[in-house]
Amino acid sequence: MEFDNSFEVPLPPAEAWPLLMDIRGIAPCMPGAQLTEVVDPQTYKGQIAVRLGPVALTFAGLVKFEEIDNINHRARVKAQGTDAKGRGSAQANATFRLEPAGTGSKVLVHTDLTLSGAVAQYGRGVGMIQATATAIMGQFATALKAEIARRGSTAVASPPLAPAEAAPPPLAAAPAPLPAAAKPISGFSLMASVIWNAIRNLFGGKPS
Repeated sequence: MEFDNSFEVPLPPAEAWPLLMDIRGIAPCMPGAQLTEVVDPQTYKGQIAVRLGPVALTFAGLVKFEEIDNINHRARVKAQGTDAKGRGSAQANATFRLEPAGTGSKVLVHTDLTLSGAVAQYGRGVGMIQATATAIMGQFATALKAEIARRGSTAVASPPLAPAEAAPPPLAAAPAPLPAAAKPISGFSLMASVIWNAIRNLFGGKPS
């Protein structure tokens, strides 16, 4: 099944693009998504908790950027995930791009999703999945805007130290921890994995 979704962010494309490509930074904004491993700059592993009606599923999968166009702000990703209890799998090819929208940007996402196994029966109905994807994207956009505002406030509240006040460098740089999962959205949420994949897409979280 194929469908399109979009949302807006309050940054021009040149500023929104690097933010959206920061998978570690925006993963917590996606309902149910959790990044578990950064394989390389284009490949990520993760999990996602989804609920198809009364059925709670947990998918583990791989997301890979097959094409990244930083000049035209376009990307293409491929994702696949398998339910931990063997009830099926999901595969998705998604493309997304940015275009100017007023003083900000619009993110346009096209998804080609294939479900197999029992999952295909749980998620029957393109309209239902489309509506859920729209709801998930709306929640993601709201969380992303809050994150943008938080970063802006931090930058204003914490100006750079003068040379004389600069703190000494740390003795050892510890690797940054992977972000925690966001709370899964309720409803038929299999498409959370697809949208997470498409925008930097990942899988994660525990069912509510």
